[in-house]
Amino acid sequence: MPTGVHLRDARQQLFDAADRVLLRDGPNALTSRAVTDEAGCAKGVLHRHFTDFDDFLTDLVLDRAAQLEARARELRASAGTDTVATNLTRALTVLFGPVPVAILPLITFRDELRARLRRARPGGGMAFLAEATTAISTYLTDERELGRLAADADIDSLTLSLVGGGHLLFTDRDLGPPTTAAVEKFVAAVISDAVQRRPA
Repeated sequence: MPTGVHLRDARQQLFDAADRVLLRDGPNALTSRAVTDEAGCAKGVLHRHFTDFDDFLTDLVLDRAAQLEARARELRASAGTDTVATNLTRALTVLFGPVPVAILPLITFRDELRARLRRARPGGGMAFLAEATTAISTYLTDERELGRLAADADIDSLTLSLVGGGHLLFTDRDLGPPTTAAVEKFVAAVISDAVQRRPA
């Protein structure tokens, strides 16, 4: 007799269940049983759609990275609107949101997952950081071309500071995510010189 509930879009519901387990219990708790229990379905449902659990995790990471690509396009479209600091604050809050931050340790500690991600796409296990880096670098370049950053602003250094510092700012799960004010303060400190020296 079948157990669990019928899943209309099984893959997406399993991915969403994995997100909930990650956010509630952390990467160490993410097992195939935990995912199917959270989704309310039989364990066999996962194995009908994925060859094994690492196959499931690979697709989960790639799916969430694809979502970040859409956010990256939104960031680029924001060039020239609001302030540079406001746009970057919003972007960091999304790019280093709860799910990406929860997935990064999972990638770090699962060798087979990293190997499969490397085979699946450029950037491999660092898919999220690669998406964040590309998004912010492209956005900053657009803002420089619009004259809202200094013509000699070092885009690579600004990007490295924003991505590296942003990652650290969002990864302390014990304290919870930083406040918008804390992110704004960080962003303003990183870009202040480039913004202050922009042409009048």
